[in-house]
Order: sequence, then structure tokens, then C-alpha cells
Amino acid sequence: MLLNISTHKNVLDSEKLYDVLIIGTGPAGLSASIYAARKGLKVGVIGDKTGGQVGDTSSVENYIGFEFISGQDLAESFEKHAKSLGIDMLDHVKVKKVEKSDKISLICDNYMTYQAKSLIVATGSKSRQLEIPGEKELYGKGVTYCGICDGPLFKDKTVTVVGGGNSAVEAAIDLSKIANKVYLVHRSQFRADKILMDRLEKIENIKVHLGTRIKEIVGTNQVEKILLEGEIGEIKTDGVLVEIGYVPNSQFLDDITLNERGEVLIGELNQTNIEGIYAAGDVTNVRYKQIVVAASEGAKAALSVNDYINTL
Repeated sequence: MLLNISTHKNVLDSEKLYDVLIIGTGPAGLSASIYAARKGLKVGVIGDKTGGQVGDTSSVENYIGFEFISGQDLAESFEKHAKSLGIDMLDHVKVKKVEKSDKISLICDNYMTYQAKSLIVATGSKSRQLEIPGEKELYGKGVTYCGICDGPLFKDKTVTVVGGGNSAVEAAIDLSKIANKVYLVHRSQFRADKILMDRLEKIENIKVHLGTRIKEIVGTNQVEKILLEGEIGEIKTDGVLVEIGYVPNSQFLDDITLNERGEVLIGELNQTNIEGIYAAGDVTNVRYKQIVVAASEGAKAALSVNDYINTL
């Protein structure tokens, strides 16, 4: 079980003016907190879920230094490292609003306001879900939302990819190299680029079902099959990779510029359109949504904040 951040002796202080406040306790946020603290900045971290999506990942096999580690254990190691630096933290709290004047104020759902000279937004994203029976129950038991993370689990097995965009087609192509059989199921027509579609058509162990909706994912302790609308009826499969996009956790950001997908637009130094506000990780328009990338972006954002603080 993850350590309870609220028992940490350095609890976030509403009377204190921090050099930087960080929203988010996933890889980007905690990496940023470590780098900022090591620069001697007064750091505060607010998050509603320690570890972010990492804590929900059954296994991580692509984070440098670990051949295998559970997502929960990796998240706990991030948290333990940050705590060792005496960083002020507050968990299970959501930021409702960000206000900027001569300082930055975070208004939270615990009825408190916290203030700082700068801000790093590292709130991550959440996978879009099918919202069908069996999806939640079999998550981590064959249902996954990350082909790069969990693809190797389906070596020599049958796996079903759900989605019709570039990410879904790329995932099906990648999985075809290690899985015996890959089904690609989408409720309408493909939206993927032509170059990907041309590659897809040449791969013999991928079977495509367009205009097909999944009604249910079935299994006891592991995915066994999916039930479909229409004549096909069902497909026996060892796993279901849902690739229908992500929803950035940016809904509370009123004045920060977002793109059409709701991602925070950042420059090469992780700066947003508002001076003193930076962003990192899956909530941003950085393309690759990976743990190692998020941690790296968090470090970059903290170093940029340190440069900014030095100009004040």
C-alpha cells in the first residue's frame, strides 16, 4: 500500500509563500518536486492520487533501472524519494481554480488556498474508457490502456485492440510482431493516416472488424473473450487494449492556453502562455505519454522554474 502523504510532517501550509507549487503527484509532479527541492526552492505539492496512473499499472518493464516492478511499487519509490527531501505535500485534494496576480493562488476543494511565486501543472491524463461490463472488473487482468507498457504480456497470445486512430493502428502493428493473433475492432471507420493503413493491410496476423461495437468483456480472473454486436457475436481473446484516446486533467485551468484535445500548450522550456506557470507530463501536448518521458519533463519544468525564480 502507498504511504499516506497526509501523515508527512511537512504538510502544505496555507500561510506560506512557496517558491513553487506543483499540482500532481505522478512521475512528472514528483520528479519536478525533487529537482526543485535540490535547487533549494521552497516546494509544495498537491495531488489527488499519489503516483497518478502509474499506481494503477499492473507491471512496468520499460522504466530504466527496473527489469520489472509493479506500478504501485514504482509510485511508492517516487513518493519516498520526494518525502526524503522534506517537501511539503498534500494528498487527496483537488485544485479547483488557479488565480494569478502578483502571486499564484490555488483554490482547493478542502476550502483552503495555497500561494506561490510560480506553478508547475503536472496533473496527467486519464484513458478514455469503453464503459462496458467487464472493463473495470478485468482491468490489469488482460484489459489495458497502454500497449507500450503491457504489450509484452501478450507474447504468443491473442489480443484485441479497440480504436480507429493512429494510436490504435500503431498498437496493432506493434503487437502483431509478438502476438499470435491481433484483432482490431472499431465502431466506425478508421481515422488513421494512410501510411499506417497501408502497413496494416500487409500484416497477415491482424484481423480487422470495422463498424463493430464491443458489448462486454468476459472472463473470471483473466480476459477470455469479448461479446460484439452483430453477426460476429464473440471473439476469444487473451487481452483487450483500449486505444480510444486520453482526457487531459486540465478542466480547472481557465486562462492557460490548451489545444483542441485539452492539452496544455508548452514551449521548449515547459512554459505556458502565463508568466511563472509551467506544465509537464501527460497533461501537456508532448506527444509520448510514458513514465520516463513524464519524469524527464518534470525535471525540465523544475529547472525552468529555478531560472525564473532567480530573475525575481
